Amino acid sequence: MNELKRITVFCGSSNNVDQKYFKAVEELGAVLAEKNIEVIYGGGNVGLMGALARTVLKHGGRVTGIIPRKIYDNVSHIELSDLIIVETMHERKAKMYESGDAFLALPGGIGTLEELTEIFTWYQLEYHNKPIGLLNTKGYYDPFYRMLEHMVEEGFLHNRYMEPLLTEESPKQLVENIRSHSVPLMNKWKQDDIGDRI
Repeated sequence: MNELKRITVFCGSSNNVDQKYFKAVEELGAVLAEKNIEVIYGGGNVGLMGALARTVLKHGGRVTGIIPRKIYDNVSHIELSDLIIVETMHERKAKMYESGDAFLALPGGIGTLEELTEIFTWYQLEYHNKPIGLLNTKGYYDPFYRMLEHMVEEGFLHNRYMEPLLTEESPKQLVENIRSHSVPLMNKWKQDDIGDRI
């Protein structure tokens, strides 16, 4: 069982989505609070971001937001357990990435996809060996996972790098899978296949 005290969450900020996404995120928030897992997220107050933060806090959990000053100055805020203001998006992401014991991508837009693919790339480059969970509400991440499988089939991605990815529709089961999943630290630089090197 992994020591999972803090989890870094990537998620969408749109309110214009199916209520099933909100229901799943609220269920997730309750599970994280119950298991005393602190949420590290982008600090927003709308969409799934806001729903997650409010639910965790409502159930007595801890939420830390990390937000660039430009965004902070232009949006209203939730009273979080802690709010860290940084100057740039790069600082925000670096701090979010280093803070969690695992990563969790909820349904979201291009920003969520960017964070997910970046942290997946960091795994390939040995910057971490932490689990990466995908909350697959309504099969949201099925096309993404198929794209990764296509990369493997076509030789652009080695199957061993799929190791940290965990997809699950049930929020409770996903958290349990993350807690029980040990991710090996890959050594990209000593692999025999020259195609795996950068």
